[in-house]
Amino acid sequence: MNFYLLKKITPTLKLFVTALILLGANLSFAEAIKIGYQTGIDPSKVALADGLYEKNSGQKIEWRRFDNGAEVIRALASGDIDIGNVGSTIVATAGSRKLPITTFLIAAELGTSEALVVRKDSGISAPQDLVGKTIAVPFVSTSHYSLLAALKHWGIDRTKVKVINLRGSEIPAAWKRGDIDAAYVWEPALGAIKETGKVLVSSADLSSWGLPTYDVWVVRNQFAEKNAAFLLSFTKTTFDFFATYKANPTPFAYDPANLQKIGRVTGAKADDISILLAGNKYPSPEQQQDILTKDYVKAIADTAAFLKEQGKLDTVAADYSNYATTQFLGVQ
Repeated sequence: MNFYLLKKITPTLKLFVTALILLGANLSFAEAIKIGYQTGIDPSKVALADGLYEKNSGQKIEWRRFDNGAEVIRALASGDIDIGNVGSTIVATAGSRKLPITTFLIAAELGTSEALVVRKDSGISAPQDLVGKTIAVPFVSTSHYSLLAALKHWGIDRTKVKVINLRGSEIPAAWKRGDIDAAYVWEPALGAIKETGKVLVSSADLSSWGLPTYDVWVVRNQFAEKNAAFLLSFTKTTFDFFATYKANPTPFAYDPANLQKIGRVTGAKADDISILLAGNKYPSPEQQQDILTKDYVKAIADTAAFLKEQGKLDTVAADYSNYATTQFLGVQ
């Protein structure tokens, strides 16, 4: 629009046209919702790849892929992202530090998608063989918690094992160099090291021991207060893909198009994705309503207590129920 032309029209029309121009500018430069995700495997990654979160909500989304939950939580704390995908261990840590975030959706109850893999040439055939070995794990992650919990379960003094902090993306290279004997991690590193390793224990085993871990979506409280409609759309899109997968798990998990899409956004290999999809549980909205108010709150409280016992946290909160909500599940 040529603003010189506004001089030729009436003052009232001038105000009207100016308002339209400004409105158009605001719409054109509307800020995208910033969402940080990780590389865990679940059916909703197909929706992410297909742009359905944007289509169903009518909102622009800037997706950012992170290597671990610690990076996601820092981005949430600084306001760089509005919504983040983290493990329940991170929520326990964040809750203990009173960060203003809330879990609003469970992406998966973790099973075989996270595991402790040992090198075939490491001489490790049983848990006790881990003594004196070097194990890599991303610190302050569900894998880190599961590793420490497994060592305790087996009665292994963790000071007798060398546990080192490596990002998931750094683990395959360290594995190839022979720097580590084992690693507890998720995709795509998990698939890479399983080629020359064997699974000693997985998070499915931990869950059977009463030590469940979850992959979840959390939101900054300030964002949640103003964007309920978007969060309801986000959960509905996710649940639609959970339901599609659970109705026909094998066709979904072996559909080449689905494998290509999940692999593209996570970096996982197609051969691993089919198995990993079956390795987790994807609770329905009604199941999540129950889990988020009971099992999940207990799990993060137990995790926080365990991490404090292990010297990883200085304090724990008296109550973690404020770190989970069922408000956006769409269940009446």
